[in-house]
Amino acid sequence: MDVDKISSLAGDSDSKLLLQTIIDSLSDAVSVVDENGIGIMVNRAYIRITGMTEEQVLQKPATVDIAEGESVHMRVLQTGRPIKGVRMKVGPFRREVIVSCAPLIIKSELKGSVGVIHDISELRRVMEELERTRRLVRKLESRYSFDDIIGNSDQIRQKIDRAAQAAATPACVLLRGECGTGKELFAHAIHHASDRAEKPFIRVNCASLTDTLLESELFGYADGAFTGAKKGGRKGYFEEATGGTLFLDEIGAMSLEAQGRLLRAIQEGEIIRVGESRTRRIDVRVIAATNANLEKMVEKEQFRKDLYYRLNVFPIEMPPLRDIKSDIPLLVNHYLSRYAQEYGRTVVETTPAVYRRLKEYDWPGNMRELQNVIARALINLDRDETIIEEKHLMMPFISSPEIIGSDAEPLDGTLKDMHRAWEKSVLQKAINDAGGNKAEAARCLNISVRNLYNKLHHHKLI
Repeated sequence: MDVDKISSLAGDSDSKLLLQTIIDSLSDAVSVVDENGIGIMVNRAYIRITGMTEEQVLQKPATVDIAEGESVHMRVLQTGRPIKGVRMKVGPFRREVIVSCAPLIIKSELKGSVGVIHDISELRRVMEELERTRRLVRKLESRYSFDDIIGNSDQIRQKIDRAAQAAATPACVLLRGECGTGKELFAHAIHHASDRAEKPFIRVNCASLTDTLLESELFGYADGAFTGAKKGGRKGYFEEATGGTLFLDEIGAMSLEAQGRLLRAIQEGEIIRVGESRTRRIDVRVIAATNANLEKMVEKEQFRKDLYYRLNVFPIEMPPLRDIKSDIPLLVNHYLSRYAQEYGRTVVETTPAVYRRLKEYDWPGNMRELQNVIARALINLDRDETIIEEKHLMMPFISSPEIIGSDAEPLDGTLKDMHRAWEKSVLQKAINDAGGNKAEAARCLNISVRNLYNKLHHHKLI
Protein backbone atom coordinates (compact mmCIF):
# COMPACT_ATOMS: atom_id res chain seq x y z
CA MET A 1 0.00 0.00 0.00
CA ASP A 2 1.33 3.44 -0.91
CA VAL A 3 0.88 5.44 2.32
CA ASP A 4 1.72 8.84 0.87
CA LYS A 5 -0.69 8.50 -2.03
CA ILE A 6 -3.48 7.23 0.21
CA SER A 7 -2.87 10.04 2.67
CA SER A 8 -3.13 12.59 -0.10
CA LEU A 9 -6.43 11.13 -1.23
CA ALA A 10 -8.03 9.98 1.99
CA GLY A 11 -6.58 12.37 4.53
CA ASP A 12 -5.07 11.16 7.77
CA SER A 13 -3.98 7.66 8.67
CA ASP A 14 -7.28 6.87 10.40
CA SER A 15 -9.15 7.60 7.20
CA LYS A 16 -6.70 5.46 5.27
CA LEU A 17 -7.15 2.56 7.68
CA LEU A 18 -10.93 2.91 7.52
CA LEU A 19 -10.85 2.92 3.73
CA GLN A 20 -8.62 -0.16 3.59
CA THR A 21 -10.84 -2.00 6.08
CA ILE A 22 -13.94 -1.19 4.04
CA ILE A 23 -12.59 -2.41 0.72
CA ASP A 24 -11.06 -5.52 2.32
CA SER A 25 -14.56 -6.49 3.47
CA LEU A 26 -15.84 -6.61 -0.11
CA SER A 27 -16.10 -9.93 -1.95
CA ASP A 28 -15.39 -8.26 -5.31
CA ALA A 29 -11.86 -7.23 -6.13
CA VAL A 30 -11.06 -3.50 -5.89
CA SER A 31 -8.06 -1.67 -7.29
CA VAL A 32 -7.24 2.03 -7.15
CA VAL A 33 -4.77 3.95 -9.30
CA ASP A 34 -3.67 7.57 -9.13
CA GLU A 35 -4.02 10.20 -11.87
CA ASN A 36 -0.96 8.76 -13.63
CA GLY A 37 -2.31 5.21 -13.67
CA ILE A 38 0.00 3.95 -10.91
CA GLY A 39 -1.44 1.38 -8.49
CA ILE A 40 -1.96 2.70 -4.96
CA MET A 41 -4.46 0.33 -3.34
CA VAL A 42 -5.90 -3.19 -3.75
CA ASN A 43 -7.97 -5.34 -1.42
CA ARG A 44 -7.73 -8.98 -0.36
CA ALA A 45 -10.26 -10.14 -2.94
CA TYR A 46 -8.08 -8.60 -5.66
CA ILE A 47 -5.06 -10.59 -4.49
CA ARG A 48 -7.14 -13.78 -4.36
CA ILE A 49 -8.73 -13.32 -7.78
CA THR A 50 -5.71 -12.10 -9.75
CA GLY A 51 -3.12 -14.23 -7.98
CA MET A 52 -0.84 -11.20 -7.68
CA THR A 53 0.68 -9.75 -4.49
CA GLU A 54 0.63 -6.11 -3.37
CA GLU A 55 4.34 -5.85 -4.19
CA GLN A 56 3.63 -6.88 -7.79
CA VAL A 57 0.89 -4.29 -8.25
CA LEU A 58 1.43 -1.23 -6.04
CA GLN A 59 3.62 1.49 -7.51
CA LYS A 60 3.32 -0.30 -10.84
CA PRO A 61 1.44 0.80 -13.98
CA ALA A 62 -2.27 -0.12 -14.20
CA THR A 63 -1.46 -2.51 -17.05
CA VAL A 64 0.71 -4.78 -14.90
CA ASP A 65 -2.10 -7.18 -14.04
CA ILE A 66 -3.60 -7.47 -17.53
CA ALA A 67 -3.14 -10.78 -19.32
CA GLU A 68 -5.55 -10.01 -22.14
CA GLY A 69 -7.34 -6.78 -22.97
CA GLU A 70 -6.85 -3.04 -22.49
CA SER A 71 -6.59 -1.14 -19.22
CA VAL A 72 -9.96 0.21 -18.19
CA HIS A 73 -8.25 2.43 -15.60
CA MET A 74 -6.32 4.22 -18.33
CA ARG A 75 -9.42 4.71 -20.46
CA VAL A 76 -11.21 6.27 -17.50
CA LEU A 77 -8.27 8.57 -16.81
CA GLN A 78 -8.26 9.62 -20.46
CA THR A 79 -12.00 10.31 -20.72
CA GLY A 80 -12.92 11.19 -17.15
CA ARG A 81 -16.01 9.01 -17.52
CA PRO A 82 -17.02 5.70 -15.90
CA ILE A 83 -16.80 2.52 -17.96
CA LYS A 84 -18.78 -0.62 -17.11
CA GLY A 85 -18.71 -4.31 -17.95
CA VAL A 86 -15.45 -4.76 -19.83
CA ARG A 87 -14.36 -8.39 -20.13
CA MET A 88 -10.67 -9.25 -19.86
CA LYS A 89 -8.23 -11.71 -18.38
CA VAL A 90 -5.98 -10.82 -15.47
CA GLY A 91 -3.05 -12.23 -13.52
CA PRO A 92 -0.68 -15.10 -14.19
CA PHE A 93 -3.58 -17.57 -14.27
CA ARG A 94 -5.44 -15.51 -16.89
CA ARG A 95 -8.54 -15.32 -14.71
CA GLU A 96 -11.59 -14.22 -16.70
CA VAL A 97 -13.19 -11.12 -15.18
CA ILE A 98 -15.56 -8.24 -15.85
CA VAL A 99 -14.17 -4.82 -14.92
CA SER A 100 -16.01 -1.61 -14.16
CA CYS A 101 -14.12 1.60 -13.33
CA ALA A 102 -15.13 5.10 -12.27
CA PRO A 103 -13.13 8.30 -12.05
CA LEU A 104 -12.00 9.37 -8.59
CA ILE A 105 -12.90 13.06 -8.31
CA ILE A 106 -11.61 15.06 -5.32
CA LYS A 107 -12.39 18.80 -5.13
CA SER A 108 -13.42 18.80 -8.78
CA GLU A 109 -10.09 17.35 -9.86
CA LEU A 110 -9.44 13.92 -11.37
CA LYS A 111 -7.21 12.20 -8.85
CA GLY A 112 -7.37 8.63 -10.05
CA SER A 113 -9.62 5.69 -10.92
CA VAL A 114 -11.39 3.07 -8.83
CA GLY A 115 -12.00 -0.32 -10.38
CA VAL A 116 -14.25 -3.19 -9.32
CA ILE A 117 -13.41 -6.61 -10.73
CA HIS A 118 -16.02 -9.37 -10.89
CA ASP A 119 -14.66 -12.87 -11.23
CA ILE A 120 -16.67 -14.71 -13.88
CA SER A 121 -14.37 -17.70 -14.28
CA GLU A 122 -16.23 -19.51 -11.50
CA LEU A 123 -19.55 -18.49 -13.00
CA ARG A 124 -18.38 -19.81 -16.37
CA ARG A 125 -17.31 -23.07 -14.76
CA VAL A 126 -20.70 -23.43 -13.10
CA MET A 127 -22.49 -22.64 -16.37
CA GLU A 128 -20.37 -25.17 -18.24
CA GLU A 129 -21.09 -27.75 -15.57
CA LEU A 130 -24.78 -26.92 -15.84
CA GLU A 131 -24.66 -27.35 -19.61
CA ARG A 132 -22.89 -30.70 -19.21
CA THR A 133 -25.58 -31.72 -16.74
CA ARG A 134 -28.29 -30.63 -19.15
CA ARG A 135 -26.71 -32.66 -21.94
CA LEU A 136 -26.49 -35.62 -19.60
CA VAL A 137 -30.11 -35.21 -18.55
CA ARG A 138 -31.19 -34.99 -22.17
CA LYS A 139 -29.25 -38.16 -22.88
CA LEU A 140 -30.65 -39.92 -19.84
CA GLU A 141 -34.18 -38.93 -20.82
CA SER A 142 -33.85 -41.79 -23.26
CA ARG A 143 -33.28 -44.26 -20.47
CA TYR A 144 -33.64 -47.57 -22.30
CA SER A 145 -32.05 -49.34 -25.22
CA PHE A 146 -33.00 -52.56 -27.01
CA ASP A 147 -30.79 -54.40 -24.51
CA ASP A 148 -33.27 -53.43 -21.78
CA ILE A 149 -36.16 -55.22 -23.50
CA ILE A 150 -36.62 -58.59 -21.81
CA GLY A 151 -37.95 -61.54 -23.80
CA ASN A 152 -36.92 -64.39 -26.09
CA SER A 153 -40.29 -65.21 -27.62
CA ASP A 154 -40.55 -65.01 -31.39
CA GLN A 155 -43.10 -62.18 -31.10
CA ILE A 156 -40.80 -59.98 -29.04
CA ARG A 157 -37.73 -60.69 -31.16
CA GLN A 158 -39.71 -59.77 -34.28
CA LYS A 159 -40.85 -56.50 -32.73
CA ILE A 160 -37.30 -55.63 -31.68
CA ASP A 161 -36.04 -56.30 -35.21
CA ARG A 162 -38.78 -54.14 -36.69
CA ALA A 163 -38.14 -51.34 -34.18
CA ALA A 164 -34.43 -51.48 -35.01
CA GLN A 165 -35.33 -51.02 -38.68
CA ALA A 166 -37.46 -48.01 -37.73
CA ALA A 167 -34.60 -46.51 -35.70
CA ALA A 168 -32.42 -46.40 -38.80
CA THR A 169 -34.94 -44.16 -40.61
CA PRO A 170 -36.42 -40.71 -39.89
CA ALA A 171 -39.95 -42.05 -40.48
CA CYS A 172 -42.81 -41.64 -38.04
CA VAL A 173 -43.41 -44.71 -35.88
CA LEU A 174 -46.80 -45.71 -34.51
CA LEU A 175 -46.63 -48.04 -31.50
CA ARG A 176 -49.91 -49.83 -30.87
CA GLY A 177 -51.04 -52.15 -28.15
CA GLU A 178 -52.85 -52.50 -24.86
CA CYS A 179 -51.93 -50.60 -21.71
CA GLY A 180 -48.77 -51.91 -20.11
CA THR A 181 -47.32 -53.68 -23.16
CA GLY A 182 -44.11 -51.62 -23.20
CA LYS A 183 -44.82 -49.02 -25.86
CA GLU A 184 -42.82 -46.33 -24.07
CA LEU A 185 -39.92 -48.73 -23.55
CA PHE A 186 -39.78 -49.32 -27.31
CA ALA A 187 -39.99 -45.56 -27.98
CA HIS A 188 -36.95 -45.00 -25.77
CA ALA A 189 -35.06 -47.81 -27.48
CA ILE A 190 -35.84 -46.53 -30.98
CA HIS A 191 -34.54 -43.07 -30.08
CA HIS A 192 -31.48 -44.53 -28.38
CA ALA A 193 -30.58 -46.54 -31.49
CA SER A 194 -31.15 -43.65 -33.92
CA ASP A 195 -28.75 -40.95 -35.09
CA ARG A 196 -30.67 -38.58 -32.79
CA ALA A 197 -29.60 -40.41 -29.63
CA GLU A 198 -27.54 -37.47 -28.31
CA LYS A 199 -30.44 -35.04 -28.80
CA PRO A 200 -33.51 -34.57 -26.59
CA PHE A 201 -36.12 -37.28 -26.10
CA ILE A 202 -39.32 -35.67 -24.86
CA ARG A 203 -42.44 -37.55 -23.82
CA VAL A 204 -45.91 -35.99 -23.86
CA ASN A 205 -49.02 -37.76 -22.60
CA CYS A 206 -51.71 -36.29 -24.84
CA ALA A 207 -54.52 -37.57 -22.62
CA SER A 208 -53.27 -35.82 -19.49
CA LEU A 209 -53.64 -32.29 -20.91
CA THR A 210 -56.70 -30.31 -21.94
CA ASP A 211 -57.01 -29.36 -25.60
CA THR A 212 -55.92 -25.75 -25.03
CA LEU A 213 -53.07 -26.70 -22.74
CA LEU A 214 -51.91 -29.46 -25.09
CA GLU A 215 -51.57 -27.02 -28.00
CA SER A 216 -49.64 -24.47 -25.95
CA GLU A 217 -47.39 -27.21 -24.56
CA LEU A 218 -46.71 -28.75 -27.96
CA PHE A 219 -46.33 -25.61 -30.04
CA GLY A 220 -45.50 -22.95 -27.45
CA TYR A 221 -47.15 -19.57 -27.11
CA ALA A 222 -46.47 -15.89 -27.68
CA ASP A 223 -46.25 -13.17 -25.05
CA GLY A 224 -49.77 -12.36 -23.87
CA ALA A 225 -51.36 -15.21 -25.85
CA PHE A 226 -53.73 -15.93 -22.96
CA THR A 227 -54.32 -15.06 -19.33
CA GLY A 228 -51.48 -16.35 -17.21
CA ALA A 229 -49.10 -16.72 -20.16
CA LYS A 230 -45.44 -16.39 -19.23
CA LYS A 231 -43.98 -12.99 -20.07
CA GLY A 232 -42.00 -13.20 -23.28
CA GLY A 233 -43.79 -16.37 -24.37
CA ARG A 234 -42.46 -19.88 -24.20
CA LYS A 235 -41.08 -22.64 -26.39
CA GLY A 236 -43.22 -25.71 -26.91
CA TYR A 237 -42.14 -29.32 -26.84
CA PHE A 238 -41.57 -29.36 -30.59
CA GLU A 239 -38.97 -26.59 -30.33
CA GLU A 240 -37.39 -28.17 -27.25
CA ALA A 241 -37.12 -31.49 -29.07
CA THR A 242 -35.48 -30.01 -32.16
CA GLY A 243 -32.89 -32.44 -33.49
CA GLY A 244 -34.31 -35.20 -31.31
CA THR A 245 -37.48 -37.22 -30.79
CA LEU A 246 -40.95 -36.26 -29.58
CA PHE A 247 -42.88 -39.21 -28.14
CA LEU A 248 -46.63 -38.57 -28.24
CA ASP A 249 -48.29 -41.09 -25.94
CA GLU A 250 -52.05 -41.67 -26.14
CA ILE A 251 -52.24 -39.92 -29.50
CA GLY A 252 -55.89 -40.96 -29.86
CA ALA A 253 -56.91 -38.56 -27.09
CA MET A 254 -55.87 -35.49 -29.10
CA SER A 255 -58.62 -33.15 -30.31
CA LEU A 256 -59.29 -32.75 -34.04
CA GLU A 257 -58.02 -29.16 -33.97
CA ALA A 258 -54.77 -30.19 -32.30
CA GLN A 259 -54.49 -33.08 -34.77
CA GLY A 260 -54.59 -30.56 -37.65
CA ARG A 261 -51.74 -28.54 -36.18
CA LEU A 262 -49.80 -31.73 -35.48
CA LEU A 263 -50.22 -32.81 -39.09
CA ARG A 264 -48.81 -29.49 -40.29
CA ALA A 265 -45.84 -29.79 -37.94
CA ILE A 266 -45.00 -33.28 -39.21
CA GLN A 267 -45.74 -32.60 -42.86
CA GLU A 268 -44.24 -29.14 -43.26
CA GLY A 269 -41.55 -29.29 -40.57
CA GLU A 270 -42.77 -26.06 -39.02
CA ILE A 271 -44.95 -24.87 -36.16
CA ILE A 272 -46.77 -21.69 -35.18
CA ARG A 273 -46.86 -20.71 -31.54
CA VAL A 274 -50.27 -20.03 -30.02
CA GLY A 275 -50.98 -16.32 -30.44
CA GLU A 276 -48.40 -15.84 -33.21
CA SER A 277 -48.64 -15.75 -36.98
CA ARG A 278 -45.06 -16.44 -38.04
CA THR A 279 -43.82 -19.97 -38.61
CA ARG A 280 -40.81 -21.58 -36.94
CA ARG A 281 -38.78 -24.38 -38.52
CA ILE A 282 -38.35 -27.60 -36.57
CA ASP A 283 -36.47 -30.86 -37.04
CA VAL A 284 -38.21 -33.47 -34.91
CA ARG A 285 -38.76 -37.20 -35.27
CA VAL A 286 -42.24 -38.20 -34.02
CA ILE A 287 -43.04 -41.50 -32.34
CA ALA A 288 -46.70 -41.92 -31.43
CA ALA A 289 -48.40 -44.54 -29.28
CA THR A 290 -51.97 -45.55 -28.64
CA ASN A 291 -54.15 -48.33 -27.30
CA ALA A 292 -57.14 -47.00 -29.24
CA ASN A 293 -58.58 -48.43 -32.44
CA LEU A 294 -57.60 -45.60 -34.74
CA GLU A 295 -59.29 -47.19 -37.75
CA LYS A 296 -62.67 -47.06 -36.01
CA MET A 297 -61.96 -43.53 -34.85
CA VAL A 298 -61.24 -42.52 -38.45
CA GLU A 299 -64.55 -44.07 -39.54
CA LYS A 300 -66.37 -42.09 -36.84
CA GLU A 301 -64.46 -38.93 -37.83
CA GLN A 302 -62.88 -38.78 -34.39
CA PHE A 303 -59.39 -39.00 -35.83
CA ARG A 304 -58.11 -37.34 -38.99
CA LYS A 305 -57.53 -39.76 -41.84
CA ASP A 306 -54.61 -37.75 -43.23
CA LEU A 307 -52.88 -37.71 -39.82
CA TYR A 308 -53.53 -41.44 -39.42
CA TYR A 309 -51.73 -42.18 -42.70
CA ARG A 310 -48.93 -39.79 -41.78
CA LEU A 311 -48.33 -41.50 -38.43
CA ASN A 312 -48.85 -45.03 -39.65
CA VAL A 313 -45.72 -45.08 -41.82
CA PHE A 314 -43.99 -47.58 -39.56
CA PRO A 315 -46.58 -49.32 -37.36
CA ILE A 316 -45.46 -51.74 -34.63
CA GLU A 317 -48.08 -53.80 -32.80
CA MET A 318 -47.01 -54.67 -29.27
CA PRO A 319 -48.08 -58.18 -28.17
CA PRO A 320 -50.03 -58.52 -24.90
CA LEU A 321 -48.41 -60.56 -22.14
CA ARG A 322 -51.00 -63.34 -22.51
CA ASP A 323 -49.58 -64.01 -25.99
CA ILE A 324 -45.95 -64.27 -24.84
CA LYS A 325 -46.28 -66.23 -21.60
CA SER A 326 -43.09 -68.12 -22.41
CA ASP A 327 -41.26 -64.90 -21.47
CA ILE A 328 -42.78 -64.75 -17.98
CA PRO A 329 -39.86 -66.52 -16.19
CA LEU A 330 -37.37 -64.09 -17.75
CA LEU A 331 -39.53 -61.13 -16.81
CA VAL A 332 -40.07 -62.38 -13.26
CA ASN A 333 -36.34 -62.83 -12.68
CA HIS A 334 -35.66 -59.38 -14.12
CA TYR A 335 -38.28 -57.66 -11.93
CA LEU A 336 -37.18 -59.61 -8.85
CA SER A 337 -33.58 -58.49 -9.32
CA ARG A 338 -34.62 -54.89 -9.83
CA TYR A 339 -37.03 -54.65 -6.91
CA ALA A 340 -34.76 -56.62 -4.57
CA GLN A 341 -32.13 -53.95 -5.14
CA GLU A 342 -34.63 -51.12 -4.70
CA TYR A 343 -36.10 -52.60 -1.51
CA GLY A 344 -32.76 -53.62 -0.04
CA ARG A 345 -33.57 -57.34 -0.09
CA THR A 346 -31.29 -60.26 -0.78
CA VAL A 347 -31.68 -62.06 -4.08
CA VAL A 348 -34.71 -64.35 -3.88
CA GLU A 349 -35.87 -67.42 -5.78
CA THR A 350 -39.25 -68.64 -6.91
CA THR A 351 -40.85 -72.06 -6.84
CA PRO A 352 -41.97 -73.80 -10.06
CA ALA A 353 -45.56 -73.50 -8.81
CA VAL A 354 -45.24 -69.71 -8.94
CA TYR A 355 -44.33 -69.80 -12.63
CA ARG A 356 -47.25 -72.14 -13.31
CA ARG A 357 -49.66 -69.83 -11.52
CA LEU A 358 -48.37 -66.77 -13.34
CA LYS A 359 -48.66 -68.50 -16.71
CA GLU A 360 -52.27 -69.47 -16.00
CA TYR A 361 -53.33 -65.87 -15.56
CA ASP A 362 -54.40 -63.77 -18.57
CA TRP A 363 -52.75 -60.50 -17.46
CA PRO A 364 -55.19 -57.81 -18.56
CA GLY A 365 -52.71 -55.23 -17.21
CA ASN A 366 -49.81 -56.84 -19.12
CA MET A 367 -46.19 -56.12 -18.09
CA ARG A 368 -47.22 -53.34 -15.73
CA GLU A 369 -49.50 -55.67 -13.81
CA LEU A 370 -46.79 -58.34 -13.64
CA GLN A 371 -44.38 -55.78 -12.19
CA ASN A 372 -46.91 -54.90 -9.49
CA VAL A 373 -47.52 -58.55 -8.61
CA ILE A 374 -43.79 -59.24 -8.27
CA ALA A 375 -43.21 -56.08 -6.24
CA ARG A 376 -46.05 -57.01 -3.86
CA ALA A 377 -44.75 -60.57 -3.56
CA LEU A 378 -41.34 -59.27 -2.58
CA ILE A 379 -42.89 -56.95 0.00
CA ASN A 380 -44.92 -59.86 1.43
CA LEU A 381 -41.78 -61.86 2.17
CA ASP A 382 -40.69 -61.96 5.80
CA ARG A 383 -37.17 -60.67 6.41
CA ASP A 384 -35.80 -64.20 6.80
CA GLU A 385 -37.58 -65.59 3.71
CA THR A 386 -35.71 -65.92 0.40
CA ILE A 387 -38.16 -67.96 -1.67
CA ILE A 388 -41.35 -66.59 -3.22
CA GLU A 389 -44.24 -69.03 -3.02
CA GLU A 390 -47.81 -68.89 -4.29
CA LYS A 391 -49.03 -67.45 -1.00
CA HIS A 392 -46.92 -64.34 -1.57
CA LEU A 393 -48.41 -63.52 -4.97
CA MET A 394 -51.77 -62.12 -3.81
CA MET A 395 -53.20 -62.78 -7.26
CA PRO A 396 -56.59 -61.10 -7.82
CA PHE A 397 -59.66 -63.33 -7.77
CA ILE A 398 -60.57 -61.90 -11.17
CA SER A 399 -58.13 -64.36 -12.68
CA SER A 400 -58.73 -66.95 -15.33
CA PRO A 401 -61.25 -69.75 -14.59
CA GLU A 402 -58.46 -72.16 -13.68
CA ILE A 403 -57.30 -69.92 -10.86
CA ILE A 404 -60.78 -69.09 -9.66
CA GLY A 405 -61.39 -72.79 -9.27
CA SER A 406 -58.26 -73.38 -7.17
CA ASP A 407 -57.33 -71.65 -3.95
CA ALA A 408 -58.63 -68.14 -4.69
CA GLU A 409 -61.04 -66.47 -2.28
CA PRO A 410 -64.52 -68.04 -2.45
CA LEU A 411 -67.26 -66.05 -4.13
CA ASP A 412 -70.04 -65.73 -1.54
CA GLY A 413 -73.39 -63.96 -1.73
CA THR A 414 -75.78 -63.12 -4.54
CA LEU A 415 -74.78 -62.47 -8.12
CA LYS A 416 -75.20 -58.76 -7.43
CA ASP A 417 -72.86 -58.99 -4.42
CA MET A 418 -70.26 -60.91 -6.42
CA HIS A 419 -70.48 -58.43 -9.30
CA ARG A 420 -70.05 -55.52 -6.90
CA ALA A 421 -66.99 -57.17 -5.33
CA TRP A 422 -65.59 -57.99 -8.75
CA GLU A 423 -66.07 -54.42 -10.03
CA LYS A 424 -64.44 -52.94 -6.92
CA SER A 425 -61.44 -55.23 -7.37
CA VAL A 426 -61.15 -54.32 -11.05
CA LEU A 427 -61.25 -50.61 -10.25
CA GLN A 428 -58.68 -50.92 -7.50
CA LYS A 429 -56.32 -52.90 -9.72
CA ALA A 430 -56.71 -50.43 -12.59
CA ILE A 431 -55.81 -47.55 -10.29
CA ASN A 432 -52.80 -49.46 -8.93
CA ASP A 433 -51.63 -50.47 -12.41
CA ALA A 434 -51.86 -46.84 -13.54
CA GLY A 435 -49.79 -45.68 -10.58
CA GLY A 436 -52.71 -43.66 -9.24
CA ASN A 437 -53.27 -41.85 -12.55
CA LYS A 438 -57.07 -41.92 -12.88
CA ALA A 439 -57.09 -40.69 -16.47
CA GLU A 440 -54.86 -43.58 -17.52
CA ALA A 441 -56.92 -46.05 -15.47
CA ALA A 442 -60.07 -44.85 -17.23
CA ARG A 443 -58.43 -45.34 -20.62
CA CYS A 444 -57.34 -48.87 -19.76
CA LEU A 445 -60.89 -49.68 -18.61
CA ASN A 446 -62.30 -47.99 -21.72
CA ILE A 447 -64.63 -45.74 -19.71
CA SER A 448 -64.78 -41.98 -19.28
CA VAL A 449 -62.94 -40.30 -16.43
CA ARG A 450 -66.25 -39.02 -15.06
CA ASN A 451 -67.68 -42.56 -15.09
CA LEU A 452 -64.55 -43.81 -13.31
CA TYR A 453 -64.93 -41.19 -10.57
CA ASN A 454 -68.60 -42.11 -10.13
CA LYS A 455 -67.71 -45.77 -9.71
CA LEU A 456 -64.87 -44.98 -7.30
CA HIS A 457 -67.25 -42.92 -5.16
CA HIS A 458 -69.85 -45.71 -5.33
CA HIS A 459 -67.33 -48.25 -4.03
CA LYS A 460 -65.89 -45.73 -1.51
CA LEU A 461 -62.45 -45.96 -3.06
CA ILE A 462 -61.98 -42.17 -2.88
